[in-house]
Amino acid sequence: ERARDYLHKTGRFIVIGGIVSPVHDSYGKTGLVSSRHRLTMCQLAVQSSDWIRVDPWECYQDTWQTTCSVLEHHRDLMKRVTGCILSNVNTPSITPVIGQPQNESSQNIYQNNNNVSNKPTAAKILGKVGESLSRICCVRPPMERFTFVDENANLGTVMRYEEIELRILLLCGSDLLESFCIPGLWNEADMEVIVGEFGIVVVPRDGADPDRIMNHSSILRKYKNNILVVKDDSNHPMSVVSSTKSRLALQHGDGHVVDYLCQPVIDYILKSQLYINASG
Repeated sequence: ERARDYLHKTGRFIVIGGIVSPVHDSYGKTGLVSSRHRLTMCQLAVQSSDWIRVDPWECYQDTWQTTCSVLEHHRDLMKRVTGCILSNVNTPSITPVIGQPQNESSQNIYQNNNNVSNKPTAAKILGKVGESLSRICCVRPPMERFTFVDENANLGTVMRYEEIELRILLLCGSDLLESFCIPGLWNEADMEVIVGEFGIVVVPRDGADPDRIMNHSSILRKYKNNILVVKDDSNHPMSVVSSTKSRLALQHGDGHVVDYLCQPVIDYILKSQLYINASG
């Protein structure tokens, strides 16, 4: 929520959704419980949200998927479902997703007539997004305005829209960003795609300064403009949002676990007896 609020404050983004994608069971992280439990906990955590959804695709694959593969999957899915043009961070589309510029002399493509009822409009695209994907991240690039006519407008009312440009961004903590600097840990080609084509939204973590991290990686320096560091003005530090801290609090019987997890998730963990050590 704080990342979304910050992106809105920049004036560059309209966040229309967030996707939580739990990692595959074969990832091999110590203490990783079955994806069956992790999917359920994530779903309980966002059940009251009207913009965040949990996507099981990554868990359901035959084996572990790279971060780059997961991002590409969701980008391809959005292309198929919405019919939108999804541009890379550094190469905004010059082709309107729907409609044409007002100053174009050619005939308007999408007008209120029966000949174009199968053409995509902003209303149709957003409807498809809402029905089929529900939660996506969207960028409004600094481009000239376009005018569009909704062929489904009632009683002759004309609806006008700006160009819709959809993008997927990777949201992570600065600890994950720091792992980009570990030689051999990440495939360099994947890093180029993740940072160069998608872009990253970074939440600062304790002791991991994003600016310092970026200076230690040639790829991160190269695409520094594609990395947005969330600045939080609230008294509740975002660094407490940590699955590692949550597990440790549960294992140690720390009552501060309520700072990290919502009650339905805590109840599920207790019922399923997860993260309980032998001395329990």
